[in-house]
Amino acid sequence: PPKDEYVNLNFLKTLRQAFGMEVGYSDHTFGFSIPLAAIALGATVIEKHFTLDKNMDGPDHKASLNPEELKEMVQSIRNIEIALGNGIKCPNNSETKTSKVVWKSIVAAKIIEKGSVFTEENLTVKRTGEGIPASFWDMVVGKKANQTFIKDEVISIES
Repeated sequence: PPKDEYVNLNFLKTLRQAFGMEVGYSDHTFGFSIPLAAIALGATVIEKHFTLDKNMDGPDHKASLNPEELKEMVQSIRNIEIALGNGIKCPNNSETKTSKVVWKSIVAAKIIEKGSVFTEENLTVKRTGEGIPASFWDMVVGKKANQTFIKDEVISIES
């Protein structure tokens, strides 16, 4: 089996660019971390030796996978394929649910009377799951309060 530093997985990218085709990887390293990395780099086919007994005579048995390892490698490859996604980033269901919990909004740091100007001293941000996002801070500071806000109340402004 080759040492990891001799594997040169980045050559997969070179091959794919040079020939404009899908690439595979024939692995002779110990374990299956290298084939998993090859999948992450775009390999669509993995060749890995399989054995029922790693102590058998022959050059390939020691670096081969036993049935349980082969099963684990295939499951790991399937997980990576799913995790690679389609390359388009948009919020998924769990991110949407989480965003409501971690959403930081602009709230009153203390009582703000109606007609008062919003300032850095009378505003703060907290996780509320609603209201004006903290990223709009500069658009809120300097505006006038359209109502009286109590401490920790989510700020709203008229447009």
